[in-house]
Amino acid sequence: MHEPTAVGSVHVSARPRTVYRLVTDLSQWRGFVAECRVVPGEFTARAGERFRGINHHGPMLWRTTATVTHAAPERCFAFRVTLFGRPVSSWRYDIVPTAHGCRVTESTRDQRGPVLRVISVLTTGVLDRAARNRRNIEHTLARLKSAAEALENDGNERTRS
Repeated sequence: MHEPTAVGSVHVSARPRTVYRLVTDLSQWRGFVAECRVVPGEFTARAGERFRGINHHGPMLWRTTATVTHAAPERCFAFRVTLFGRPVSSWRYDIVPTAHGCRVTESTRDQRGPVLRVISVLTTGVLDRAARNRRNIEHTLARLKSAAEALENDGNERTRS
């Protein structure tokens, strides 16, 4: 498998359960995911499940389809993204317990072929996808950290456990 084209990690002072629930509850993505909004619909985090995303960069919008490739509660959530049935990328959230919460690593692998790389620049307006994804991962992880820690601190997560 190819090395990630963008990766980032953050320590979160929240239980792995809390983080996993956030990354697999697609209705919550609007609060922390930097570039993608999920089209509302039924979703269960399990391998083979699909969801649709609307991605944006400035005024540019494009739709993608994602298929879950790995869903291990409290440990990992991963999916593959396609555009017009062609591979675009794979994304992964790895969650590792620590003494005071967990470490979350988000990574992506660019899987576009040469033609889709050219088309995607025109479609998205992004010239350097790897750099853009690195910035998006930083923003996403910072927001995910805040959201998960807020859930833990206000007691909402504990009452649902």
